Formats: sequence, C-alpha cells, structure tokens
Amino acid sequence: MRLALPRWTGTLALKALAFITVMCCALAALLGILVHVSVTNQTVGQTRDLALSRLADATEAYEAGDSLLPGAGVDPPGLPASLRALAVAGHRGTMVADNEGRPTMWAAGPADHERALAVVVDYSQQARTINALDRAILWSSALAIGATLLVGAFAVTRVTRRLHATARVARRISGGDLDARVDDPRTKDPSRPQDEVAAVAAALDSMAASLQGKLLSEQRFTADVAHELRTPLTGLHAAAELLPPGRPTELVRDRVAALRTLTEDLLEISRLDTGRERLDLDAVSLGALAERVVRASGTDTEVRVVHSVVVETDRRRLERVLGNLVANAHRHGRAPVSVTVDGPTVTVRDHGDGYPEYLVEHGPQRFRTEGGSRGHGLGLTIAVGQAEVLGAKLSFRNAPDGGAVAVLTLRGSPASDGPA
Repeated sequence: MRLALPRWTGTLALKALAFITVMCCALAALLGILVHVSVTNQTVGQTRDLALSRLADATEAYEAGDSLLPGAGVDPPGLPASLRALAVAGHRGTMVADNEGRPTMWAAGPADHERALAVVVDYSQQARTINALDRAILWSSALAIGATLLVGAFAVTRVTRRLHATARVARRISGGDLDARVDDPRTKDPSRPQDEVAAVAAALDSMAASLQGKLLSEQRFTADVAHELRTPLTGLHAAAELLPPGRPTELVRDRVAALRTLTEDLLEISRLDTGRERLDLDAVSLGALAERVVRASGTDTEVRVVHSVVVETDRRRLERVLGNLVANAHRHGRAPVSVTVDGPTVTVRDHGDGYPEYLVEHGPQRFRTEGGSRGHGLGLTIAVGQAEVLGAKLSFRNAPDGGAVAVLTLRGSPASDGPA
C-alpha cells in the first residue's frame, strides 16, 4: 500500500526544510557550545580560586608546623599522579578528577622531601549544575528546532501550494484551456507585498491573456476570410461550369474545386477552434460506417471488420474523420490502403513512406506538408479536431515494415453488434 505524501513533499519543499533543519541544528549547537563553555569556565574558575586559596592556607599552616585543616594533607590518597608530579617539581596546579566516585577539584603544591601538599574541594554541586545546564540546552534546542520546522513547513507549504497552482494553470493552458488563470490575490491588491511567486503568476496570466487574444484574432481572421471567399468562389464555380469543354476548362474547374475545398476546410477549422461544437449522438455500427465511408471515397481501399460494435457518437463527424484519414492515405501514401475495425478501434494503414517525424511527435500542423505533396495540410488537422469533439483518441505512427498508421479509438463502453 502506498502512503499518501503531504502536499509539500516536492523537491523544493524538501530542500527548503532540509536547509532550515541544518541551519537550526548548527545554530543551536553553536549557541549551546558557547553557553556550555562560558558557564563551565566560570564555574571551574571559581572552584579553582577556592582550591588555590585553601592550598595557600594549608601551605602556611604546614610551614608553621600547625595541624592541617580537613581536606588538606601531604600525598593524600587519590591525588592524581600528574598533579603530584607537577607539585614535586616545585609548581602549583589544579585538576578536576573523580575521588571516591565524586567529582573533585584538586589543588597541589610542593611540600618537602619530594612530597606534595594537596587540598581537595568538592565539585559535585558544580558538576550537577553544568549537567543540568547541558540538558536544558538540549531540550530548549530541540523545542526551538521543532517550532522553527513547523513554522518553516507552514511557510514553505504556502509557497509550494501557490507554485503547484501556477504549474496546474500552465499545464491547462498548454492543453488548450486559454481561459485558465492563476488569479493570485497578491496581484490584485497593490497594498500587499508582491513576492516572486506572485510575479510569476502575474506573468503567466498576462501571457495567457495575450496568447488568447492573438489566437482569437487569428480565428476571427480565418473565419472572416473564409466567409468572404465563399461568395466569389460560388460565382467563379458557376462561371467555370459555363466554359466550353476542353483541357483549360478542366484545369480551371479543378482549381476552383480545390479553392472551394480549402475554404470549407478553413470554415470547419474556425468552428472547431471556437470549442463550441455540439454533438448529435446516435447509435452507429462502426463496421457498417467504415464500409460506407470507403464506398463514398471512391478509392480502392480494403475494409476488414474483425469485430464490429455499436457506439453512441456523432455519425457525421465520425464519417468526416475516417474520410479524411482514407483520403490522406491515398494522397500521401501508397497502395494497398486498408481500414480495420476491431471493437471501438479503427485503424487506417497505407504502405507509403510513412508520416513525417514532426507529425508523429507533435501531431499534424496546418498548411504543412512534406516533399512537395499536393494539398494544404488541413485534412489531418480537421480529423484531430473532430476526434477531440467526439472525445476519441487519434494517434499517428509508422509501421515497422513501412507505411503510415492512424489509429482512432472511440470512448465509452460499446455494445457488441456481433462479428462481421
């Protein structure tokens, strides 16, 4: 079972939290060391001064022949060997060491006959104070780090959430939804601080608005041009029909027909670009429809129905998609051309040179054809647009043994109509 990760577990959030954690730990360690060293030095210094003062009193009493006070003696048991050697050499010194399991401050100086005079001061209370201080530093550091991490996680989560929202809007725009906007509240209120995320969101919204305006202008221009061309083309077509028979007349009629086809295709694309096309659903048998499209094309195309199904779709748009795929296969490919129906999937295959690399990777592009082929490059573009309206998936690839393959997969759960 996969665990659901928090929203802030992205790379940026993890790096930010890791950086905050490292910096908090480093700062806590530095402050803890400084406090520990300062307090320890102060405590040890005070105890050392006390031990040296008692050693001076013991030395004075020893030289006067008086009895030594408790805690003072000559070569007392437990005196560290290194400190005794220092005292025998004629120097005074102090050392903290365990004596009978208790922390003790020793102070020693020279006596006589290579002996050391030493005093002992109980260091247990000071050691307990330093240990308590160390524990307080650890606990306070842990609490400070935890609180900082919570605040940092909250701050980073807010930033990454806004970044994720911006990324989602960017993906929607790249998918064709030009109405998508981030609408960051900070970009609408000049009195609020404008951070870098707000700047990115504002730039993305501005880019989307500019892109949408340019595309709408292009769509309106395409639609207007196509509409304006229809009337003179209709008259030109009527005039061409009145020309006397002959080769020049055939050429004129052929070009007029090509212009009329281009104009109708432009109008169809402009309608598809608006995204307002509505489906006229009907029960359609894919096998029968494929056969009807091939007959209407007047081409020598083989139809193989492996398994026919009945689907709810728009009959006219589906015929348009299959008709364009068959026409493209004959225009830009080579025979044999086949149409295979297998369940909700229709495959159109030719045996030509295959689709151009750009088309397989990025899909068809308007007014772009390869190798000087005839045509205006709108047939596959219209097929893709109509397939999107149908909610179908249209993909393009090249067969390993040569030839172009277009695969149309209709959505939904079709009801079987029986094998062909």
